[in-house]
Amino acid sequence: MPVFPLGSHVDDTGVRFAVASASAESVEVCLIDGADGTLTERRVELTERTFGVWHGHVPGVAAGQRYGYRVHGPYRPWQGLRANPAKILVDPYARRITGRVTDLDAARGWVDDPMTGASNERDSLGHVPLSVVTGPDGAPAHPRPDVPWSETVIAELHVRGYTKCHPEVPPEHRGTYLGLAHPAVTGHLRRIGVTAVELLPVTSIADEPPLLERGMPNYWGYATLGFLAPHAGYASVPGAEVAEFAVMVEALHAAGIEVILDIVPNHTAEGGVGGTTLSYRGLDAPAYYSLGGNGHDADITGTGNTLDAGSPTVIRLVCDAMRHWVTAFGVDGFRIDLASVLGRPRSGTFDPHAPLLTAIATDPVLSRVKLIAEPWDATGEGYRVGGFGVAWSEWNGRFRDAVRDFWRGHGGIGEVASRLTGSSDLYAASGRRPWASVNFVTAHDGFTLRDLVSYDRKHNEANGEGNRDGTDDNRSQNFGVEGPTTSPVVAGRRLSTARAVLATMLLSTGTPMLLGGDELWRTQGGNNNAYCLDDPTSWVDWTPGPAPASMTAFTARLTAIRRSSPALHRDSFYRDGEILWWHPAGRRLRGHDWHDGGLHSLGLQRGEWLLLLHAGADALAVTLPPDGPYRPELDSTRPDGVPAGTRPVPGGATITQPPRSLLLLRIP
Repeated sequence: MPVFPLGSHVDDTGVRFAVASASAESVEVCLIDGADGTLTERRVELTERTFGVWHGHVPGVAAGQRYGYRVHGPYRPWQGLRANPAKILVDPYARRITGRVTDLDAARGWVDDPMTGASNERDSLGHVPLSVVTGPDGAPAHPRPDVPWSETVIAELHVRGYTKCHPEVPPEHRGTYLGLAHPAVTGHLRRIGVTAVELLPVTSIADEPPLLERGMPNYWGYATLGFLAPHAGYASVPGAEVAEFAVMVEALHAAGIEVILDIVPNHTAEGGVGGTTLSYRGLDAPAYYSLGGNGHDADITGTGNTLDAGSPTVIRLVCDAMRHWVTAFGVDGFRIDLASVLGRPRSGTFDPHAPLLTAIATDPVLSRVKLIAEPWDATGEGYRVGGFGVAWSEWNGRFRDAVRDFWRGHGGIGEVASRLTGSSDLYAASGRRPWASVNFVTAHDGFTLRDLVSYDRKHNEANGEGNRDGTDDNRSQNFGVEGPTTSPVVAGRRLSTARAVLATMLLSTGTPMLLGGDELWRTQGGNNNAYCLDDPTSWVDWTPGPAPASMTAFTARLTAIRRSSPALHRDSFYRDGEILWWHPAGRRLRGHDWHDGGLHSLGLQRGEWLLLLHAGADALAVTLPPDGPYRPELDSTRPDGVPAGTRPVPGGATITQPPRSLLLLRIP
C-alpha cells in the first residue's frame, strides 16, 4: 500500500491518511463531527506502518472533515518521549487547521512537573486546534511576475496590520487576505515602487503558553502550528482561508508584485518541555526537536524549542511545505526566520552546507524562487551575516547598523561605504551578486523609521514584560525630545533625517527592503518589539496628513529614480575605477580619510550619478568634483525630494549642504 505523500488526501472513495512517528506503538486517526460543546469522535486505527510512517485508507470521508491523531507509546520525558493518547494532535501536513487553544491545562501533556510528573490524562479534544481534510491542490491562475533580483524592491508587511485601518478597503475585508488584494492597496504599493511583498508569517499560528497565560496573541505570527496551512485568522470568512490566500496572491501577481513568505522552520508554537502538546511533541518529539541528553529541548531560538535541522523528518517537512506554497499558490520566494538554525543540525556548529540548507537550495522547485536567510539565531555563535551559500540572499544586519550609526554621527565612513556599494566584502567571495545583500534599516523587529528618529530608548511596557523585552541596541536619536513633539524645528529635523536614511537605503547597491508603513510615517510609540499587540500600536494608520503624504511622495520619487538607471540597481560588483569617493573639500578620499573619526560626510560617484551624504549637525561647504556640470535630482531636505532648482551646477563649484542631508546629482 502506498504511504506517500504524507497528510490527508481525498480519492474517489474516501481519504488516505499518513503521518510519521518512529517512536509510536500505535496511531489512531480521529474523525471529529458536531459543534463546540457537542463534539463527537470516531477513532480509526492506522494499521499499516512503513518506514516509520503510519498510514491507512478510511472510506466515506470527504473534504471538510475535521480530524486529528492520537498516539500510543512510551511516556518517558527524560528521554524526550511524550506519547499521550489523551491529547489529540494536529497533522503536521494539514493544509487547513481550525480552532485555537482555549484551555492551556488541557493542552499540556503533563501534570505537576514536565520532566518528573505523570502524563496529563485530561482529553484535549474541544480545547485545541484540529486538522481539516481539503480537496486536491489547485494551480496558480497567473504566471509569477519573475522580477529580476537586481530590480527587486521589497516591502515587509503584516497581512492584518497593513490593511486593518485602510479606509478604502471594505470593513469586512480589512485585516485579511482580501484586504491586501484590494486595488487600493496594490495600487499604493505600485505607486511607491514595490515589486515584492515580504509577508510576516501566514502559516497556521498558535499562541505560545506564556502569551496564553497573559491573554495576549502572537501578533507577528512567529509561532507556527502547521507549515502547510494558511492562517485562518486572516480570512474574511471562517474556513475560506485557502481560497482567499490564493485570491490575494493572484491579485498581487496581476499588479506585478511578487509574494515572499516569511516562514519559521526553526521552532514551533509548542514551546519548551513545559509547553503544550498540540502536534510534534506528541507525535515523536525526538524526530522533530533538538533535545538535550536529559530530554529537555535545546533552545537556540529563544522560544523554548528548536526543530532539528539534521532530522530527515524535519528536512522532509520543511521542503514539502515550501514546495506546497510554490506549486499550489505560486508563491515567489521565502524569507527564512533565524535561518542560522537550519545550518546547525542537532543545535551544533553552523555549516552553510548543512543538510536542510542544501536540500532547499538544490530542490528543483525551490531553487527557482527567491531565497532569503535571516542569518542569525538567538546565540552569538549563530550570527552569520555573509556566511550562507551561493543560493541565498541575506538580511544584511551590518547594513542596518552602519546606516543607523552614520546618520547619528557615530562610526567611521569606511563601514558605511562598504554597505553603500553592495557589501562585496560579505558576498563576493562566495560567488554571489550585490543583490544577495537585502539592505534594510527598519523591519518588524525594532523601531519604525519615525521612531528611529523620535526615541532614544525602547518603550515596551504594553507588552507586559516590564520593558525587559526587545533590544536595547537601537542606534536611534530623538533630537532632544523623547517621543511626540510640538516643536516644528524638532519635527522638521526628524523628517529630514528620516528621508536621508530612507534615500541611503534605496540608493545603495543591493536589494532594498522597506518596512511597510514607513512610507506613511507610522509610529509604534517607541515600542521596538510589538509582537503581542494586535491593536493600533501595530496597525498602519492611513489617516491623511502632510507628513504621510510627503513621505509617500518621497518614497515614490526615490524608487522611480532607482528604477530609471541600471547604475542604481547594479547586477554585479564594482571593479577598480568604476566608483570614485570624494572628500567634501572636492578631492579624492585618501587612505587616512577612511580613519578620520571626525569625518561625517562623503561623496560617491557611480557613472553619471554623484551621491553626497552629510551626517553632521551643521551645514557644510562642499566642493563638487571637477567633472560636471551636475543637475540636482533629489534633495532629502525637501518634503517630496524634488530639488528647489534643477539648474546644472558646474564642476568644482562649492555648494552649501544642509545638516543631516543627502543630495543626488546627475551629469546631464
